[in-house]
Amino acid sequence: MNKPVSIALLVAGLILIIYGVAASDSVVSGFSRFFTGKPTDETMWLLLGGAVATVVGAAGLLRNSNAR
Repeated sequence: MNKPVSIALLVAGLILIIYGVAASDSVVSGFSRFFTGKPTDETMWLLLGGAVATVVGAAGLLRNSNAR
């Protein structure tokens, strides 16, 4: 994986995590937590996708820096 793709994944992952945290504080997520005990599916997908993209981007950057 080349460096620009890794950086893009890292930045996109961080943005998704930020949106996921903001979505977890929303009114809809609050109602969902109140009635079901867990946040909405959208919140979970944003946080999970952000975490995966961040890890893949960081791994790509670390692998590129160690290869040289």
